[in-house]
Amino acid sequence: MRLFVALVPPEETLEALRTAVGAGRRHTPDLRWAPPGDWHITLVFLGEVAGEDLADLSAVLGAEAGAHAPFEIAVRGWGRFPQDRARSSVLWAGVSGDTGALGRLALGMRAAARSVRIPVDTRPYVPHVTVARSRRPRDLADTVHALGPLRGRPWSARHVHLVESRPGADDPYRTVRTWTLGWEPDPRSPERSTS
Repeated sequence: MRLFVALVPPEETLEALRTAVGAGRRHTPDLRWAPPGDWHITLVFLGEVAGEDLADLSAVLGAEAGAHAPFEIAVRGWGRFPQDRARSSVLWAGVSGDTGALGRLALGMRAAARSVRIPVDTRPYVPHVTVARSRRPRDLADTVHALGPLRGRPWSARHVHLVESRPGADDPYRTVRTWTLGWEPDPRSPERSTS
């Protein structure tokens, strides 16, 4: 299974993104614009995980989620990857609010995955929601200008999702597990699965 751990914005936030991205789509229709169902804030990308490793991985991720209290964040502003070049291939919505708590959660999820021998990225964490990609790097400054300001309302991040990525499927992202932040799992009861 190709997996990642993410936060999913609430409907009100997704609606604000839809409105802003609509202007970007009209301005630059040749970008590969992500559909709203694909919008999420990745905490850690896990890559290919063998089925026999899923139980151990779920246990450590669930315990890590329980160690973090809910926090307030919002989607605000736009950014691009790579960030330090005039030509970029990824366009994203930024995240503001308690980014310290968000960063600690992402680092905790990385450490939890490593504890069960899942190799994860070591680059600095940049929280974002990917909204579009370009096949070749290009100057996206005009597209960012067309998107206009993005000032989503703050929302409380309360749930962490383990998501399976299924490229080419009708529904490319399937939630495998969901944990509530600040909730200590009971080892005698199964985790909530949304699959």
